[in-house]
Amino acid sequence: MRSRVRVALLLLVGCLWVAACAGPPDAPADAGAQAEAPGPQVPDWAQDAIFYQIFPERFRDGDPSNNPTRETLERPVDRVPASWATRSWTSDWYARAAWEEEMSADFYGPIFDRRYGGDLQGVLDHLPYLDSLGVNALYFNPVFWARSLHKYDGNSFHHIDPHFGPDPEGDFALIAQEDPTNPDTWVWTAADRLFLDVVEAAHAREIRVVMDGVWNHTGRDFFAFADLQEQQQDSPFADWYVVRAFDDPDDPEVSFAYEGWWGYEHLPEFAENEDGTDLHAGPRQYIFDATERWMAPVVEGAARAGIDGWRLDVANEVPTGFWQDWNAFVRELNPEAYTVPEIWQEASDFIADGGFSATMNYHAFAFPVKGFLVDHAIGPTAFIEMLEARRTAYPRAVQPALQNLIDSHDTERVASMIVNAQEPPYEAPSRFDYDVGPHVSPRFSQTYDVHAPDAQERAIQQLVALFQFTYIGAPMLYYGTEAGMWGADDPDDRKPMVWPDLTYADETEDPLGRERTRNPVAFDHDLFEAYRTLIHLRRAHDALRRGTFRVLQADDERSMLTFERAHEGASLVVALNRSDEAHSARIPLGRTETQPYEAIFTTASEGYRVQQEAEALLLEVPARSGLVLERQQEP
Repeated sequence: MRSRVRVALLLLVGCLWVAACAGPPDAPADAGAQAEAPGPQVPDWAQDAIFYQIFPERFRDGDPSNNPTRETLERPVDRVPASWATRSWTSDWYARAAWEEEMSADFYGPIFDRRYGGDLQGVLDHLPYLDSLGVNALYFNPVFWARSLHKYDGNSFHHIDPHFGPDPEGDFALIAQEDPTNPDTWVWTAADRLFLDVVEAAHAREIRVVMDGVWNHTGRDFFAFADLQEQQQDSPFADWYVVRAFDDPDDPEVSFAYEGWWGYEHLPEFAENEDGTDLHAGPRQYIFDATERWMAPVVEGAARAGIDGWRLDVANEVPTGFWQDWNAFVRELNPEAYTVPEIWQEASDFIADGGFSATMNYHAFAFPVKGFLVDHAIGPTAFIEMLEARRTAYPRAVQPALQNLIDSHDTERVASMIVNAQEPPYEAPSRFDYDVGPHVSPRFSQTYDVHAPDAQERAIQQLVALFQFTYIGAPMLYYGTEAGMWGADDPDDRKPMVWPDLTYADETEDPLGRERTRNPVAFDHDLFEAYRTLIHLRRAHDALRRGTFRVLQADDERSMLTFERAHEGASLVVALNRSDEAHSARIPLGRTETQPYEAIFTTASEGYRVQQEAEALLLEVPARSGLVLERQQEP
C-alpha cells in the first residue's frame, strides 16, 4: 500500500468474526525505551538477491475448491448481487459480469469485489517456473487473513487467510477456539501449514521468502477492534486504538469515532505509547508474537523453516522506537534477516535510525529510470547525476541491497508507463509524475491508453530491464512483468497472471466505453527469455552484483549512456541507446586495454558492431536498444 491511497482503493469492511477476547498482555519491561540508532542491518545475501513480487490473489488458482465466497467479501453481503461468482482467470479484464453491471454503471465501481481465486497452492505448483526464471527471493504481498483482495486490512497477523489454503471452513472453526492475545492457544491451520510448505519448498530451491507486515493499522474485523466496536469503553482493547469518542446512549449525536489510516475508517490505526516513541504495549506485544511465529515456527513440537525477512507497509507512520526494538528482535530470531520499509522518499536516516536493511527504491531508482528510459524527458547526464546523488545518500553497505523496482502493486505496470509516457513539465519533477498525477489510470484520466505496448515500446521495456539488472542494487520484478503484462495503476495493475499453459480472451472492452482495437493476451515468450537471460547474467557475474560502477560516457546529444561494472579484475561494459535512431560512439576506457571485449547480451537481434582501440571501444548501437560487453580473460 502506498503512503497515500485513492478513494476507491478499499471498500467498506463488513463484519465476519468476533473472537473471544482476554485482556491485553503486559507490556514488555523495555516498552517505549529509546535505544541508540542501530544503523542499517544488511545481510550479505541481499546484494545477490533478485526479488519477485507475488500478489497472491492474482498469481495462480491452484485449488479452485478454496475460492472466496460472496459472504467473505469486504462489502456487506446484502449489497452484493446473489449472482456474484469468482471470475474466470482467462476472461477479458474489462468485460463486465452481469453482477457487476447490476451493482454499478461504472466499470470501477464493483472492481474490488472481484475475486479470481489465487492461492498458495498456485504458488507452490509454480515454484519451478520461478526457479527457471532465476529469481532467488520472493516478496509476498499480505497473506494474512483479511476480507479484501489485497489483505492490507488484516483480521489477524498470526493466521494465513483460510481461502489461500485447502480447508477454509475447518480453519475458521479452529481459529474461533483461540484466545488471539495468547500465543499458547494459537493453532496451526491448514492454510498456515501450507504457507510453511511453500517456504520450505522455496528454500529447497535456494529461494528466500519475505512477507509483508502491516504494523500500522488493521481491518475492522481484527479481533481487538471487533471487540472494541462491540464493547466500546468496556473493551479490554479500548486503548489499542486511537478512539476519539465512544457511543453515548444519552446523546444520539455522539457516536463511536476513531482514527483511521489517512482518514479511512476501514483501516483503524494502532495507538502509540504516551510519548509517541513506540506503539502501545498491547499491539506491540501481539506484533512481536506474530513475528516470532513466522520467523521461528514450531508445529506440534517440531521446528520448521521460517521466513527470511519482511517488507513493512507505511513504515514511516510507525514510531522509530518500535522499529529499533522490532528490528533487533527480528535479528535475534535470524541474524541474516532482511527488512525493507515502504518509503517513497529518501530514506537513509530512517533506515539507520530504525535498523532496517534497505528500502523499496522508488526514490533513488524507479523515479530516475522513469525520467530517462521511460519518459525520455531527461538526458543521460541528468539521469546519472540524479542516480549518483540519491544512491550515495545511503551508506556503501546499503547500496547493493536497495530494492530496485520499476513497477509494483502501487503503480502502473512498466509496459503501460511506456505506452503512456509523460513529457515535462512534470507535475512532481522529483518523482517524474510517477504515481502522483491523474494520468496513471483511466479512473482519473479520459485519455489514459489501456492498449498493449507495440514492438517499439517493448524494446524500451527491454532497455529498462537491461539497466535494472546491471545497476547497483537488488532488482525486483512485479509478477507478470516478465510475461508481458500491461495495466494502469490500481486496480488494473492487479490482473490475473498470464501463464503459458492457459488460453486467454482478447482484450476488446474499454473501461470508459471508448473505441479500442483488439489486443490479444498471451504469455510473451520472447520477453520472458530476455528477462530470464538478464537474471542469469546477473547471477553469473559478481561484477553486476558486487562491483564498482563507473560512467564511461553520458552523451546527451545521442541519448546514449555507457558504464562499466568491475570486480576483482572482471569488467563488463553496458551501453544504452534511448534515442529513436541508431548511433555510433567512441567510448573511452580511460586505460590501455590489451584484452578484447565481446558482446554477451543484446536487446536487439541485429545492427550491433563492436570494435576496439587500445584505450576505447567503438560501438554501433541500434535505436532503443542496449548491449553488455565482457572483457575476455587472458588465456
